[in-house]
Amino acid sequence: MKAAAEGDFGEFIAIGGNLFYPGYIVKGSRRRLMIDAGINLMGPAYIASLQKLFGDPNRLDYVFATHSHYDHLGAIPYLKRKLTRLKAGAHPRVGELMKKRSVLELMSALSAPQRELFRTIAGDEDVHIEPVDFEVSLKQGDRFDLGGVSCEVHGVPGHTRDSLAFFIPEVGALFAGEACGVLEGDKDGRVQVEFLSSYEDYLASLDKMIALRPRLIGMAHLWVFTGDDATEFLLRSRDETPRYRELIERYLDAANGDVDQAVLTMAKTEYDEKGTITQPRDAYVENLKAQVRHVALINRKT
Repeated sequence: MKAAAEGDFGEFIAIGGNLFYPGYIVKGSRRRLMIDAGINLMGPAYIASLQKLFGDPNRLDYVFATHSHYDHLGAIPYLKRKLTRLKAGAHPRVGELMKKRSVLELMSALSAPQRELFRTIAGDEDVHIEPVDFEVSLKQGDRFDLGGVSCEVHGVPGHTRDSLAFFIPEVGALFAGEACGVLEGDKDGRVQVEFLSSYEDYLASLDKMIALRPRLIGMAHLWVFTGDDATEFLLRSRDETPRYRELIERYLDAANGDVDQAVLTMAKTEYDEKGTITQPRDAYVENLKAQVRHVALINRKT
């Protein structure tokens, strides 16, 4: 089943924030974990969700990021300012990037166009992105006992070099950010393929996640898949990936190998004219540039 990313999913899983930037909350008897905290403007919404869920937002022990993109950890600095005992965790590379002024400025610039849309959430709150410590360095094989439920860490590079997936084996729940692909929208249910750093790693990571046979997938944005539809979505993502590479290759061929021209034409056709992709256009184009450059590079090597 495909359901909106909101509310509760069984005893252990709840969702904070909103549909566009869900924060997946895993409720153990001893520890509580939130997976991903979207753009900085969403910070107050996560606090409100935690207040409603626990009566005290400070009962959240951990916030883990699936990867280093602004729409998955932009609110972490705000949360850490508000929740002083909160520990943040991610791939070691993420902690390094979150100390770089140029990276934080780019994150702020990417979220800025959405400020008016999120005016009712952020208001006049200080939600600026600042350097932040990640106390927990996460890697493949790590496991966290939360009390009655646990969280396993799986390395799933390909979308980014620092992509991680979090698996809750007791309920078969998987949270992998964009490492598993994104649903384009509700028009045709097509998968938006998300390899940015490595095509081959992205395929291998999909195979790893398929082998987990999840019964629930909390998508990066908008949706949750449950039951047989969870693994079926991963299989669709796996099938769509080589087809998407071929699509990029056709645009590159039409542009005589000119990466910039291929990006311009592809964005106009695939984003502007088709209108099925819900991702903000600026972020879509940034990701598309990385994908087209990567495909052009691996084709030159072969």
